Amino acid sequence: MHVLSPPKPALPGACWEGRVTAAGSSPREGPGTMDSDEPLEPETKDETRTEPALQSSDETLYCEAEAPSALGKEKPARESSETDLEIEDIEKFSTIGQRELYLEACKLVGVVPVSYFLRNMEDSYVNLNHHGLGPKGTKAIAIALVSNTSVLRLELKDSSIAEEGVLSLVEMLQENYYLQELNISNNNLGLEGARIISEFLERNTSSIWNLKLSGNNFKEESAVLFCQALSNNYRIKSLDLSHNQFSDVAGEHLGQMLAINVGLESLDLSWNHFHTRGAVALCSGLRGNVTLTKLNLSMNGFGNEGAQALGELLRLNSCLAHLDVSRNNISNEGATRISRGLEANESLRVLKLFLNPINMDGAISLILSIKRNPKSRMEELDISNVLVSEQFMKILDGVCTVHPLLDVQYKAVQGLSDKKTLLLWTNPMKLIQSYADQHRMTVLDFFKSLSPTKMMKMPVDDFRKAMIQQNKVPLNRYQVRELIKRLDDKTGMVNFRSARPRFSRCSTRGPGRFTYLTSRDSQPRAAGCRLDEGPVSSTVPAHGSVTRGTVFRPGALPSSLPPMPWSFAPSHVFHVEKPQHGREGRSEQRHLLCLGKLVADAQSEVSKPGSTTSNISRFADGVT
Repeated sequence: MHVLSPPKPALPGACWEGRVTAAGSSPREGPGTMDSDEPLEPETKDETRTEPALQSSDETLYCEAEAPSALGKEKPARESSETDLEIEDIEKFSTIGQRELYLEACKLVGVVPVSYFLRNMEDSYVNLNHHGLGPKGTKAIAIALVSNTSVLRLELKDSSIAEEGVLSLVEMLQENYYLQELNISNNNLGLEGARIISEFLERNTSSIWNLKLSGNNFKEESAVLFCQALSNNYRIKSLDLSHNQFSDVAGEHLGQMLAINVGLESLDLSWNHFHTRGAVALCSGLRGNVTLTKLNLSMNGFGNEGAQALGELLRLNSCLAHLDVSRNNISNEGATRISRGLEANESLRVLKLFLNPINMDGAISLILSIKRNPKSRMEELDISNVLVSEQFMKILDGVCTVHPLLDVQYKAVQGLSDKKTLLLWTNPMKLIQSYADQHRMTVLDFFKSLSPTKMMKMPVDDFRKAMIQQNKVPLNRYQVRELIKRLDDKTGMVNFRSARPRFSRCSTRGPGRFTYLTSRDSQPRAAGCRLDEGPVSSTVPAHGSVTRGTVFRPGALPSSLPPMPWSFAPSHVFHVEKPQHGREGRSEQRHLLCLGKLVADAQSEVSKPGSTTSNISRFADGVT
C-alpha cells in the first residue's frame, strides 16, 4: 500500500490505491491546481469543459484533497480574507467532507458505517472498543482519519482488526499528526502485527506517545522486533505490553533496550512469564535508565532472586517513582532484600507488594527501612494481604512521625480491641461537617479549597497529601483512608460530590404539620431519626428545646431555632408544599435556606392559610 496525495490544493488527503479513481484509471488533476503556469481565467470561463466528470460512489472514494473546482478557485480569496464567517464556512465544509469521506470509504471496502464514529468523529476521544470492526472496517476508519484534526485518542481494543487493519492504521499515522494515543489491545496481532508496528516505530515520525498493545499474543520474536525499534525511538512515552507471552529471553532483550532508551516514562509488563533470569536482565538494564518513572511488573514470577535484583535496582536508580511487583512469589526473604534498596533510594514514591507471601516480619522490615532513610520519598506501601499486629502499628506510628505522607495499606490489625478500633475509625465526615458549620461554609467548599484547580474532582494521591498537610481539621491516617474510600470513584480520582449526605425522607401528612428530616450521615443517634407524631402544639418557647414527638402547626413557628440535641445546627432548608390547584393537581415547592434562625420569609410562607404540608430537612452542604 502507498499514499497518494495531490500536490494542490493543500488539504490533507492521503488515499490508498483505487480510492481516488476507479480501478485501473489514473487520478485526474483539478482545474484549480496552483502549480500550473496557466492563468485561471480561461478555465473559469468554460466551466463545462474543465469540470471533472462525476463518478459513481461505488467506484470512487473522494478524499478531501479532491475538492470541487469551485473550492479551488475560491481558496485564494478565503486566504486573503479574515472574516469569522468565512472561517466558519471552511470548518463546516471540512466537517461535512470528513463524514462523506467515511461513508464513501465504507462503500468502497464494503462495510456498514459505524454510527458511533459518525456521531463522534469531531470529538477528541473516540472509543470503538469491542465493535468488531474487522480489517475492512478499520481501513475505512483509517481513511477518514487521514485528514481528521479532532481525534486525539482512539480506542480499538478487541475489534478484530488483524494485520491488515494495523497496516491501514500505520499508513494513516504517516499523514495524521494530531492523533496522540492509540489502543489496539486484544486483537491477536501476533508476529506479523509486531513487525508492522516495529517498522512504524523505527521511523520515529509519528505524534503517537501513548501506545497500548496488551493481549496480542506477542512472544520472544516480537520482543526482538520491538526492542530494535524502541532502542532509537524517543517519541513513545507510555507503552503497555501486558498480557502477552514474553518470557526470560524477551526479558533479556527488553533489559538491553531499557539501558539505552531515552523516551519511555511508563512501561507495563504485567501478566507475562518473567522469572529469575528475566527479572535480573530487566533490573540490570534499568539501573542506568534516566527516564522511566512508572514500571508495572505484577503477575510474573520474580521470586526472591528477582527481589534481590529489585533491591539493587532501587539502590542505584534515581528516577523510578512507581513500582508494582504484586504477586511475584516474593516472601519475607525477598522483602528483606528489597528493604536494603529502600534504605538508599530517594526517588520511589509507590511500592506495591500485594498478593505476595509476606507476613508481619517482612512488613516490619519494609517500614523500618523507610524510617532509616531520612531522604525517602515513599508515600504508599501496598501490603494489603498482610495481617499486622499492634506492635506493627506502634512501629508504623513512629515511622509516620518521620514520614507523615506515608500510607501503608494492610489487611487488618490482629487482636485490636473493639474500643480502639472505634477510636481509630471515627467518622471523618463528622469532624469536617463540624468545621464547616463553625465557619459558615459547606463541606463541598472545604474540599474544593484543597484542590489547586477548585474542581469537584482531584487525584487520590494529591487528595491524600492535601488532607494530611492541612491543619483545619486534624485527621489521622486511618480517618484519611476512610475518607478516600468514601469519595473514591474507582478511576484514581476522588469525587467531592460523594460527600453530599443522604436523607431519611419522612413526613407527617396531618393538616398543618411538618417534621425534621435528619441526615443518615449525622451522628449515630440521629441516623434515620424522625419526629414521631404527637399532639399539635400551638406555641413553642423561643429558647426551649425541640424534642422528639414535637409537632408544630403553621403559624406556631418559633422566632429562632431552639437547640436540638438529636440533630445538627444551624443549617436547614425549608420545603413548603402549597395546596394543589386545578385538575392536574400540580404542587409547587419553594426552598428557603436558613442559617441559625428561621427567616421571616419561611415563617410567613408556612403561616399562609391552606398550607397542607411543611417539611424541614437539614442538608450538610446547604444545598438541596
